[in-house]
Amino acid sequence: MLPAQWICRRCITALTRSSNYPLARLASTNATSSLPRALLDRARSIAKEHDQLVVTLESDFDPKTAKRVGELSRVASALKEWETAQASIAELTALLQSKDAAKDEELEQLAREELSTTRTRLEPLATALSASLTPRDPFADMPCMVEVRPGPGGMEGRYFADALFRMYRMYCARLGLQTKVVKYEIADGSESTGGANESPLQEAVLEILDAGAYDRFRGEAGMHRVQRVPTTERSGRTHTSAVAVWVLPSFPEDNSSDQNFDDPDSLFYVNPADVREDKMRASGAGGQHVNKTESAIRLAHEPTGVTVVMQDSRSQHANRKAAWTLLRSRLAQKRREEREEAAAALRNSVLSREKITRGDKIRTYNYSQDRCSDHRSGLDVHNLPDVLGGGETFDKIIDSTKEWLIQRDIQALIAEEEATAAIAESKASKKAKR
Repeated sequence: MLPAQWICRRCITALTRSSNYPLARLASTNATSSLPRALLDRARSIAKEHDQLVVTLESDFDPKTAKRVGELSRVASALKEWETAQASIAELTALLQSKDAAKDEELEQLAREELSTTRTRLEPLATALSASLTPRDPFADMPCMVEVRPGPGGMEGRYFADALFRMYRMYCARLGLQTKVVKYEIADGSESTGGANESPLQEAVLEILDAGAYDRFRGEAGMHRVQRVPTTERSGRTHTSAVAVWVLPSFPEDNSSDQNFDDPDSLFYVNPADVREDKMRASGAGGQHVNKTESAIRLAHEPTGVTVVMQDSRSQHANRKAAWTLLRSRLAQKRREEREEAAAALRNSVLSREKITRGDKIRTYNYSQDRCSDHRSGLDVHNLPDVLGGGETFDKIIDSTKEWLIQRDIQALIAEEEATAAIAESKASKKAKR
């Protein structure tokens, strides 16, 4: 249902001075649209379904219907705001073309100011409407695990992996997000000789426990490249190294999520019969207890080959619990990617994959230029120490990545709608020929 046409209050006051204003012209004035026709039709179809379900709920409440209304309300609200702005532009354009505006300079000035303001708002409203139509990530409202591993670049890559891990921890601390270090493993026989007391990280997993953490951090998945002069480099030559970051959904322990790892249909479900468990002695520093007791746990999911090793705790029970949590998260992400890839003919989804190479770099940290560049959003920021300290400069990078993800999803949705329309048109053409 279309909203009533709108006009600014100041212009209405001015209009009351004249009795011969051609109101009929306003309704027939067409405002330009920056939305593809396919998306606009889809939005109106969803809004129509939303309005029908609201009427149904008023006479007969049903939990499933109420849930569906909640899912559709985002699109319905965004469409209403966009159409209201469109109607405003049509009203004001018609007003400026009228004889009354030509006679009244004050009225014309008010209308032009209001038209400029409304047109400025239209583009963000169109983007919000397009974003509301894109499928919401199934893990968006969940906690997450940020997994950091060194990539190509030797020992320097290990040192920078530690710098990135600390960056995420300090960023979470600044925002007041609850975190837990699930795994933090240093390379055997190595000393802390990296810059800023960096340690040669073998692998680390940081769990962010707040709901919605996955949606905040999912843009960090990929290869992070660093260009700097190592502390051990005597000739001052710049080295290039890389660190791989994975962002996995984390299942909350209080079962507050819609996902259920006891449900065979859940992405987090793991059949215990498919998992081989090995107990072994932990390696690395930690004293006689760590090296002489079988406290470490290795879980191997035989159907997929996904393996998890956990040895951070002295308690075998704690290591087993953490290993199962990480295994479920990795398998859930893997299954989600497989589902997305199955629909790749219509949606070109860019995902973090198990095998990340140097060519998949998403960001570069250049120490000599004091610069951090995100290669997806195209944003360049300076003040690298603030970025690596999880400061406000890092906020700019996170925000630009979110905007890039939204635009990517919108383009994928447009491609999907156009492909669907082309298929329907082709079928209709063939049927007509018959």
